[in-house]
Amino acid sequence: MAQAAPIEILSQQEVRRTFTRLACQIIERANNLSDLVLLGIQTRGVPIAQILAKQIQQLETVEIPVGAIDITFYRDDLDSIGARTPGKTNIPTDLNGKTVVLVDDVIYTGRTIRAAMDAIVDYGRPDTIRLAVMIDRGHRQLPIQPDFVGKVVPTTREENIQVALQEIDGREGVELLKPNATN
Repeated sequence: MAQAAPIEILSQQEVRRTFTRLACQIIERANNLSDLVLLGIQTRGVPIAQILAKQIQQLETVEIPVGAIDITFYRDDLDSIGARTPGKTNIPTDLNGKTVVLVDDVIYTGRTIRAAMDAIVDYGRPDTIRLAVMIDRGHRQLPIQPDFVGKVVPTTREENIQVALQEIDGREGVELLKPNATN
């Protein structure tokens, strides 16, 4: 289905402010920053987790371990998405007893987050798993809600959200992609 022209949801400046706000919320909810670990879901969750860790370090002068988690083999839709090359999982520290903040760009059905939680428990038993996302677009199929949200953007199922990050896309912003209204 063809897409209409994208609609800007967050500009580059708004994305940067959102990162700062998310970092502050994570700091406020953390019982002990020395027990905090950020794990980004491949692909866009990883640079977001790295940015949040840098923000936390600037605000609190504490270095937060940052890792990456690939969920390819934990997905429940592998038969419908076809073959794909798994990304790299990097767990930077022992997760047992830690507060893990799982980081992703967009939450939609909740299935990606469920898969990520399944992957995490293969690496240890965190005390708590929290969820930070840039965009919550609704339409959950599982009872999963983020603890930290940059922006709630109600969408239809046919619409899409595209998060652009400097580290991956060479630009920053968040856009809403609507299908063309033809016929």
